[in-house]
Amino acid sequence: MAKQHQDVSLSEVHESVDTTSTNKPVWRRIFAFFGPAYLVSVGYMDPGNWATDLAGGSRFGYTLIWVLLMSNLMALLLQSMSARLGIVRRRDLAQANRETYPRPVNFALYILAEVAIAATDLAEVLGMAIGIQLLTGLPLIWGVTITVLDTFLILILQRLGMRKMEAFIVGLVCVIGLSFLVQLVMARPNLGEVATGFIPRIPDYAALYIAIGIIGATVMPHNLYLHSALVQTRKIKRTREGIKKALRLNFADTAIALNLAFFVNAGILILAAAVFYKTGQTDVGDIRNAYKLLPAGLGSEFAASLFAIALIAAGQSSTVTGTLAGQIVMEGYLHLRINPMMRRLLTRMIAIVPAVLVILISGEEEVEDLLIFSQVILSMQLGFAIIPLIHFVSDKKTMGEFAIKRITQIAAWLITVILVVLNLAMVGESALSYFRDPGQWGIKIAIIVATLLFIGLLAIAIIYPLKKKRQLRTDAQLHREAKPLEIEAIEPYPIIAVALDFSDHDQLLISHALGQGHPSTKYVLIHVVESVPARLYEHQSDDSETQKDREHINFYALQLQEKGYAADALIGFGERAKEIVRLVNESGASMLVIGAHGHSGIKDLLYGETINTVRHGLHIPVLVIRTRDQS
Repeated sequence: MAKQHQDVSLSEVHESVDTTSTNKPVWRRIFAFFGPAYLVSVGYMDPGNWATDLAGGSRFGYTLIWVLLMSNLMALLLQSMSARLGIVRRRDLAQANRETYPRPVNFALYILAEVAIAATDLAEVLGMAIGIQLLTGLPLIWGVTITVLDTFLILILQRLGMRKMEAFIVGLVCVIGLSFLVQLVMARPNLGEVATGFIPRIPDYAALYIAIGIIGATVMPHNLYLHSALVQTRKIKRTREGIKKALRLNFADTAIALNLAFFVNAGILILAAAVFYKTGQTDVGDIRNAYKLLPAGLGSEFAASLFAIALIAAGQSSTVTGTLAGQIVMEGYLHLRINPMMRRLLTRMIAIVPAVLVILISGEEEVEDLLIFSQVILSMQLGFAIIPLIHFVSDKKTMGEFAIKRITQIAAWLITVILVVLNLAMVGESALSYFRDPGQWGIKIAIIVATLLFIGLLAIAIIYPLKKKRQLRTDAQLHREAKPLEIEAIEPYPIIAVALDFSDHDQLLISHALGQGHPSTKYVLIHVVESVPARLYEHQSDDSETQKDREHINFYALQLQEKGYAADALIGFGERAKEIVRLVNESGASMLVIGAHGHSGIKDLLYGETINTVRHGLHIPVLVIRTRDQS
């Protein structure tokens, strides 16, 4: 039997945590909702945030704490919207994009999402490598190489289950939090002065630049993909009250987790202010310099060790969630599943190669610049995750009564404008430095082309969902005037194609197909193999899944032939919709019978946009049979 799967996020752990059991105490059922936001929160305290927090604290004392708080509130709104999408629509952000935008736009969004994940992983690799170097004295290139080993740790965690993985991440978050708590106790900051940092003010342009960096490093694109998928690991009651309860408890989970992240970031900034700013060392924006200067400031080598341990824990926790985000993005946009080990190694290699090259060519001193560069790349991707998200959770047609309110929409768009403009300003400042100097026309032209493409894609991301919605409303409202009926006799269908998925619904589809034919009708049974070898080698594929699928479809055809029907069997490879259209056209079929999943889906067949794509690709009648998932 062919391998079956559902078109769901993280299918191996989808709805693996049951919150509906009546046999458990109420507190345990409530506690079962908590966990996804902690995996998301580590992205808000990863090594990429440390440099801006250290620079803000060492140069301006406690002045910019309010920027951290504002960033945290922005993140809380955006992450709660991401969770809402997953809970209500049971779609992650990648899947929702795939169902909304045209294929070229989706491909561009997919590439940008993968680049963002690679940039995130680069920050984690560098952070962990620096932490290992500070703690053990190993050369930085050895630390970078050692980070490959965490691939195996992630695989172990995935096999242990979702709750074990969440417990591991919570443990690392606690290590980070306790490390900074101890250091803050040792630093003994003046709480009255710390409180003044919550008063909004920007002393000068340098403070504005650092504030932009803090805001830009806070919300990460991959976290929005991640959260919309992780909330679907909870099995909830699909009733109005059940969904409202899930939204309420997930918001609480998000608020607690992001407040912990705020504590860590504020702890870094306050530590830098108390130890460096107060002693006149106002240029400590480098992680390694901060480590070297901490013992003198706190009077203890132990404090520096805690700093390095927290850095390693931040990098390790973030790299776990980066791998999950990569899986979500690849499956959501491409409907492609690859071996978790290969996925992890591929992502890690993309991060390690530039790190190793920079160390070998320019030396360890340039690593901090590479860390900053990773944050610039992330900043550029942010709008392409936030803008579609706002569209999706604002859509009453798909979200129903759970669509966000008008005031929330205004707040979300305002946050988007702030984040995108600030990030563009930061990236633009870096780009303009090339135009101040003569020459380098190749780089200048590349910057101009990239800017135009960036603006164009951003405009499409904003406008396309609105245009599509207006088109749907227009189509629904316009009707032609009634005309006298002219009934024409339709000839019986000589060839009927049936798209099958080898589930319990096959018998229903074949029965409907037989009902549309006559004694001389020929029936063409179609199935598309979707294994990785089938996608790569197509007709030359001979893996186990392909062999079993051939046997299965031929067995169906043989049974029809034994019952006196003319029947044939065809196998396709790769993308379902494209292959079904090709096979139907090649068979000369005059009608197609195809199954449509309900809210819970049918396995291994035609998810998302497949039916619409098939329908638009054919010029023959298509009979869509609504089936019910019996799993």
